[in-house]
Amino acid sequence: MRTTVTDRLTSSPVAAFLALAGVTAAVLVGHGGLQTVVGCGIPSDSHPSRTAEDWVTNADHVVVATPTAEQDTNRRTFAKGAVQYRTDRAVTFRTDKVLWSSPRPRQRIGQGFDMVGAGWNVYRDSGERTKRTTAAAPRLESGHTYLLALRWVSGRWVVLGEGAAVPFDHQTVGEGEWCGRTLSKDDVALGERFSRKDDHRLEKAVHGQDAQAVVRELERAMTASRARER
Repeated sequence: MRTTVTDRLTSSPVAAFLALAGVTAAVLVGHGGLQTVVGCGIPSDSHPSRTAEDWVTNADHVVVATPTAEQDTNRRTFAKGAVQYRTDRAVTFRTDKVLWSSPRPRQRIGQGFDMVGAGWNVYRDSGERTKRTTAAAPRLESGHTYLLALRWVSGRWVVLGEGAAVPFDHQTVGEGEWCGRTLSKDDVALGERFSRKDDHRLEKAVHGQDAQAVVRELERAMTASRARER
């Protein structure tokens, strides 16, 4: 069965909540929402990233991490149009806790690491800076904490895809920054009522729970994977 854009957007409880709030529709008509690394728009995974099995199969490490600094990077200037220039953000993270590591990681994770996150649009006439968002994941903003499934690719850390960057403020899955907005776990719980019932993503399975619930799901997925290999 073909998966439609609507299916992808409403499979996530967070996306379902934002759709209810009218955010998704607004982003889908804006070019900035479709063009960077990890926000709101049409999801696109570099590697499967939804389930616990996806994480233990494709990630090198699963961490709790907090942004500690950022700076603009990858500036693109436009000769005409409303947007004068566009940037990404080089975000520095503190590794708060490593929840899981592959038996054979491509790279060890340190006490801190860098990633590229969605940046800014700067408008020609007003000079206003507006947040850029991307495909169904957080912007990765200072002042928030995240649960990240990381993979070492071409000499840098990336998240596996749209399902591998999860809000984790107050050590609670689904609470925090997503698509440039701060959501409570109750907001996301409301979205669960409207998301697809056959969605088996890790984020949904452990919504509102702590890091230990995440570890249990990852360990269960590892055990199931080993059993299939025998």
